Amino acid sequence: MDSSEKKRNAAEASLKFIEPGTVLGIGTGSTVNALIEMLPDVRERIDKVVSSSKASTELLQQQGFEVSTLNEAGDLDLYIDGADEVTKRLHLIKGGGGALTREKVLAGAARRFVCIVDESKFVGILGSFPLPIEVLPMAQAFVVRKLIKLRAQPIWREGFVTDNGNHILDVHGLTISNPLEMEARLNQIPGILTVGIFAQRPADILLIADDTGVRELRA
Repeated sequence: MDSSEKKRNAAEASLKFIEPGTVLGIGTGSTVNALIEMLPDVRERIDKVVSSSKASTELLQQQGFEVSTLNEAGDLDLYIDGADEVTKRLHLIKGGGGALTREKVLAGAARRFVCIVDESKFVGILGSFPLPIEVLPMAQAFVVRKLIKLRAQPIWREGFVTDNGNHILDVHGLTISNPLEMEARLNQIPGILTVGIFAQRPADILLIADDTGVRELRA
């Protein structure tokens, strides 16, 4: 079974969490794209839908959905998104697609956060995948110096600007054995808007697709 099929299986498994009247948040990325293609099948259960990126908004509109802002929708019943790395504690690294700030906002606003991944994203310790950090452009060099002092290797994602008009640093060389502590520590550096560690607000349910099907982990 190839990775695209596993992603579709993980996406399909999340549909059961969309209950009638759901105010739904949708993330960003290839696994979520597979989910968006399936959403018309459960359209009658969705009261409002909010998106974490311009890319996902366009895909939702192509499927005939009217996309609300979070300000219009209020709190979300459910947020569904993928991840770049996940652990058994349901801590995540997100932001490979560059939408981490809006993703973190929607996850924080959601009563339930369901994360959909294929088995390649499941790891023992976070950090093999470079940690995305969204920074204010004027603070980029300052933040880089701070990260180097932590023995990290930040690399500017050249040519990429977030939907918020900011830059992304992809931080290599971090072994994130304590995600809660690392997230809090990096959040204290002025100029960092969002850290791609989702530990203070982890997933509630993790759906992992492999060759045998989809298994479910809960917090």
